[in-house]
Amino acid sequence: MRTPRRKFLQYSLTAASLLALGPQALAGPDKKKSTPPAKKKLKILVLGGTGFLGPAFVNAAQARGHTLTLFNRGKTRPGLFPNLEKLQGDRDPKKGEGLKALEGRKWDAVLDTSGYYPRMVKASAELLAPNVQQYVYISSISAFANNDVPHEDESGPTAKLADPTVETMGKNFENFGGLKRLCEEAAEAAFPDRAALVRPGYIVGPEDGSDRFTYWPVRYTKGGEMLAPGSPEDPLQIIDVRDLAEWLVKVMEDNLTGVYNATGPEKPWTLGALLAACKEAAGKADTKLVWVPSEFLAKNGEDGEGDIPIWAPPIGKTKGFHLRSIDKALKAGLKFRPGPVTVKDTLAYFNSLPEERRAKPRAGLTPEREQALISLWRQEQQPAGAPGAAPGRPAEKPQKGK
Repeated sequence: MRTPRRKFLQYSLTAASLLALGPQALAGPDKKKSTPPAKKKLKILVLGGTGFLGPAFVNAAQARGHTLTLFNRGKTRPGLFPNLEKLQGDRDPKKGEGLKALEGRKWDAVLDTSGYYPRMVKASAELLAPNVQQYVYISSISAFANNDVPHEDESGPTAKLADPTVETMGKNFENFGGLKRLCEEAAEAAFPDRAALVRPGYIVGPEDGSDRFTYWPVRYTKGGEMLAPGSPEDPLQIIDVRDLAEWLVKVMEDNLTGVYNATGPEKPWTLGALLAACKEAAGKADTKLVWVPSEFLAKNGEDGEGDIPIWAPPIGKTKGFHLRSIDKALKAGLKFRPGPVTVKDTLAYFNSLPEERRAKPRAGLTPEREQALISLWRQEQQPAGAPGAAPGRPAEKPQKGK
């Protein structure tokens, strides 16, 4: 993604192993849905596996009867999955034992959820290539160069870095998209015609420690006047981590290759639909939505790169951000649970966290910032000379929350 803030949003969601989520119980496969065993049982290696997407994938793969091995540094939630084989090392072959634990081992497929730098993806992919059939790399829609074309498919132009050897995300994560694309290329080079490159959008649902999607149902429960950005018709693309995980298992079972946009849902969703689902999940919350136009928000620092999470105005540089084509993934079997189910489960997960954690949300407008924007919007709507209006000069711009 060209804009730094949007890159950061995608980075923090797909790079889930960087999130310290705490020792909460994992949301496993749906209890109401029985999962039939796979016809062929696979041996699967997961590079990572203890962050956000990784555990959801492990749950989904285990439900199908596959055998899993986790490879990571053993630092993020090391107590998860005590019955699985765990190999310890480092993605960087120059650090400690590096990838030594993977040498000479064979698996049917590998899921790479923790590859952020091409040198490291190249090292693991080349090491595993002789002994693994398929490499599934979790990339990001940030690998695209732009987000201004609605319904663009996987063939859209991709991000490029001036210095392809850089190994830092940059101050504002401006290198994230280019690095993801270089990682894709490294996986493809080591596994020609045997790599599946998956580009998720916002991954959401239970266990999401970023609080970005979570902000909306949680805010709805607090009541009062709630700022709703843009319009109810603004498009919204997300994917429940459990849906993505289940589809990744299918990608391996069907031995799929190529590039796939993996966001959703199948039928277009909107911000209005999200907030309606939040209202239902929140129950009797006394919440009144105040819709504030995109143009006003952009003028006051909220253009999709500010403090309002998930949302991006369907105009200008973000016109196509929430309108990526997912036709290829749909044909490959990607399926979705209803959006309101994701909202309800996400809120339930957040409410299960310790009080001290819930008191410190990691994303979203602060109450002060939200009310300042609403007040400024109303002030701008008042006719000249009306009480509270300030003819002849613009109203003071509210400060962004930290």
